[in-house]
Amino acid sequence: MDGGKNNFGRGGGSAGGRGAGRGRGGEGRGNYQNQGGRGRGYNRSQPNQGGGRGWDAPPQRGYHHQPAAAAQQQGFSRPTFQGAQPPAQQAWGPRSPAPQQNDQFAAGPSSGRAGAWTARPWGPPTPPTPVQPLPHQPSADVLDIQTLKISEEKPKEGHIEVIKRPDGGGKVSIGSIRLLPANDNRLVKKTLRKSEMALIKDTLFSENVRLRTDALQRTVYDSEKNVFSAVPLPTGEFRVDIPEGEDMKSGSYTFAIKFVNELRLSKLRDYLRGNVSCIPRDILQGMDLVMKDNPSRNRIGVGRSYFSNEYRREDDLYYGLAAYRGFQQSLKPTSQGLALCLDYSVIAFRKPWPVLDFLQEHIPRFSGAGDVKRFKREVENALIGLKVRVTHRRTKQKYTIAGLAKEDARDSYFDLVDPEGNNPPQETRLLDYFREKWGKDVIYQNIPCLELGNPKKSNKVPMEFCVLVEGQRYPKENLDRDTGVFLKNLTLARPEVRRDTINEMVRADDGPFGDVARNFGIELNPNMTKVIGRVIGAPDLKLGAPRSVKVDMEKRQWNLLGKSLVDGKPLERWALLDFTDGDRYNKLQVGAFVNNLRGRYRNLGIRMEEPICYRATRMQEFSSINRLENLLKSVVEESGRKNKEKLQMIVCVMTKRDPGYKHLKWVSETKIGVITQCCLSPPANKGQDQYLANLCLKINAKLGGSNFELIGKFPHFYPDDHVMFIGADVNHPAARNSECPSIAAVVGTVNWPAANRYAARVSPQAHRCEKITNFGPMCLDLVNTYARINKVRPNRIVLFRDGVSEGQFEMVLSAELLDLKKSICDGNYQPTITVVVAQKRHQTRLFVENSRDGGKTGNVPPGTVVDTTIVHPRDFDFYLCSHYGGLGTSKPTHYYVLWDENNFTSDELQKLIYDMCFTFARCTKPVSLVPPVYYADLVAYRGRMFQEVLLETQSSRYASTSASPSSYASFDQSFYNLHSDLENVMFFV
Repeated sequence: MDGGKNNFGRGGGSAGGRGAGRGRGGEGRGNYQNQGGRGRGYNRSQPNQGGGRGWDAPPQRGYHHQPAAAAQQQGFSRPTFQGAQPPAQQAWGPRSPAPQQNDQFAAGPSSGRAGAWTARPWGPPTPPTPVQPLPHQPSADVLDIQTLKISEEKPKEGHIEVIKRPDGGGKVSIGSIRLLPANDNRLVKKTLRKSEMALIKDTLFSENVRLRTDALQRTVYDSEKNVFSAVPLPTGEFRVDIPEGEDMKSGSYTFAIKFVNELRLSKLRDYLRGNVSCIPRDILQGMDLVMKDNPSRNRIGVGRSYFSNEYRREDDLYYGLAAYRGFQQSLKPTSQGLALCLDYSVIAFRKPWPVLDFLQEHIPRFSGAGDVKRFKREVENALIGLKVRVTHRRTKQKYTIAGLAKEDARDSYFDLVDPEGNNPPQETRLLDYFREKWGKDVIYQNIPCLELGNPKKSNKVPMEFCVLVEGQRYPKENLDRDTGVFLKNLTLARPEVRRDTINEMVRADDGPFGDVARNFGIELNPNMTKVIGRVIGAPDLKLGAPRSVKVDMEKRQWNLLGKSLVDGKPLERWALLDFTDGDRYNKLQVGAFVNNLRGRYRNLGIRMEEPICYRATRMQEFSSINRLENLLKSVVEESGRKNKEKLQMIVCVMTKRDPGYKHLKWVSETKIGVITQCCLSPPANKGQDQYLANLCLKINAKLGGSNFELIGKFPHFYPDDHVMFIGADVNHPAARNSECPSIAAVVGTVNWPAANRYAARVSPQAHRCEKITNFGPMCLDLVNTYARINKVRPNRIVLFRDGVSEGQFEMVLSAELLDLKKSICDGNYQPTITVVVAQKRHQTRLFVENSRDGGKTGNVPPGTVVDTTIVHPRDFDFYLCSHYGGLGTSKPTHYYVLWDENNFTSDELQKLIYDMCFTFARCTKPVSLVPPVYYADLVAYRGRMFQEVLLETQSSRYASTSASPSSYASFDQSFYNLHSDLENVMFFV
């Protein structure tokens, strides 16, 4: 390879299984002869001296971190040979320092040092530098040519690229404010545990003479197959011996390193300047890994977040729990270079205490070891599945608690096996073993030991020698109400508190910038980026009143007092199903509730009759699907005897939220075909005007009415355009669920120009598949529904897609968009289509620089849009905060335009989305997410509820077989099909 400066090198690292020393000869995961062991690395060698398996940059260069960026002399080479001499390549010359920019965190400027990258246009390259060949060329069988195709692959046939931004950003506003944004993430597959792979790598790099000189602090490893190095690494297979006492099984392992690729940072430069559309994911992956090295070593890692090892005294939750503060971080390409996106988060952990101390605080009335048997069930519920370390011997190994032993410690015996195999197993008393082997006397002899590890292989350890491992999450849904509120308040930090916390974490010794990042030549400007945010004006709304409705200037909300709805649907035939019978505290005050509800509906200009059927029952009915179905059928039949016309709605009043709610919805929406509106008796009895008004809004929307409309037209469109807005989302099962389907939901508007009534379609599909497999047919069904209602097909379609990351954009364009076109387009029908992705799962926050711009809560005002500086350097994306932040710190939605045949300008699309946020049927204020996506999310969640019902109903059928019911009924489309009477109404609001 050449020795050009500032190149990343990618090396493959993988650990095999325990080796021949134990007679097993397992090569395990990543043995390069079998699995290719792909990896990455950065090399730092002096120029003109070879060793170019990586990036070599003198310490004063490097990619300046804005927060993380490449040094200015960049190159990237990629061998396309097998053992042959590589060609020389040019190296980029230094440039003069760029002018000072605004302080920034998300895309900060350099500190002014020569050679630091500021993301401004690069200077002219110096003449190519002669490069010395490597002293050792990797042999052909070491190179994995297939893995070298990342970053230079040409677009495939049929590939559709994301569109470019149509202009320099929007101009329309009613004012401007200065903002500070503080800003995605990936899942990876694994075989050996990541902690085990990392331990093998660290052990190798610490002990091997060929590796330990400075490679340990100049390499990063993703604990799978990828090693990134800033220095040349030797290739080959290395034996790693893991001794007893480590956090994995001891033995000999094989770690194979082979050179895969050299990452030329000029690729990243070209991408950030918008010259190329193909994102250099391998380079970004390496930089991201470097920036995460320090927190991953010094903090508690949970998913994509890193939390402090200690909790603050004021964050003690008691009950053996505490709130730990941490952050999520990622690197993001922006207009000013790479941005470190970091946001603050809080999580509840079990305290890393001795087990007995934890139980004493966690279980009420548990006073000590003597209560273990008295509270045996509570003890097992609290401990089973948790991880512990043992204190009677020196070891880092973690064990999982399988339960309590059947007998007390003093009565415990086990077979002691001779490790040499010379003597047969000998029955040994546990107390004697701990005294003679470890010099420990067991104090609490009259309580059971903990069974650790595999339940089928007994491993008893006295409870007093076990300490909970740090970083064990406690489910927030299991917290009591007061503790849950306290934790939520910590999470919903006010803007000034969140900003200060983020700044503190960025500068912390265990934060995102450590020695390894410095060794890779990265610089970090810890100041937040300064950007200009525009504030878009709110639209005028039409209600039933003759004049337009002005919204509040601060919160952008409006009041329904003395106002009627645009199109109110009378509720003439409805039933009241009262589930509060027998509850002395939460019994529904029937007469008052009916009168209050009818009065509020009447105040909105709509007529509501008395219920034609009233049925009192108990909450126990929710425990049986069959009883619920029979109950609803009997209500419908009774109503039919009193009025021959079909029942419009059943209002169901419950004493509390109940898991049987999903049973009610599934039966009513797929079997009975009557809409239900549920509410709780405590607020229903209070009869507050706002609560009743919200109920009325939902009822009218479900009946097909229209609550709010814009007084003028939507931006960019005209009344005769016939525009259809489509929203699409996929709901995935819980992380530990490995069988249940994902639920796809698609909604579409059926009325133009109001565009506030939606029809919905839901469908199961392959487990955790993000691509909507039958997207085209679902959209075709909605287009046909639009045509039946309006006597014409829509000639413009705007599709809003939720839940996809940047890595899935190609899938949306190449699969879903093409499927949509193939399904709905023909020779006579070619609607223009725009595709916009709405992202909520990102780390960008916006903080006002001047507190006077933030209102009472300190948040950015509704309508704040940012489409410069922190947005993509080429693509058409922007951040829009459309809602009022009453709690915590507002989080904007990131909108990303992938395809646009309607030729929107930035101003037009931003205003269109903001105006649409005022048409959400359930509330009198703009929402944080464009309604098509909001509704699609609600429908997908409803589909998930249906799926859970199906698992319950089918479990008994397959109880006698080994088959899982989820592999049968839950994928059957017929179980998700709505009743024909509800297909085109908003049953989901």
